[in-house]
Amino acid sequence: MCQHTPRCPSADSPDREAAHVVAAHPEQGWSLLCNAVLLFEDTGELLPDGRVVAPHRPFSVAA
Repeated sequence: MCQHTPRCPSADSPDREAAHVVAAHPEQGWSLLCNAVLLFEDTGELLPDGRVVAPHRPFSVAA
């Protein structure tokens, strides 16, 4: 799916979220990445093979 140079990380790559956005729908809370990953605003992901990656927001410590 990727036509960029250098190529975007694959959907199986640990840095898959670094792929280019090809369709953004912030009003609906999701974006489609060049590697066919659906990235949700809560940081959850739906991978092209149907696997779900749970939201993984950074942990913040209250001061």
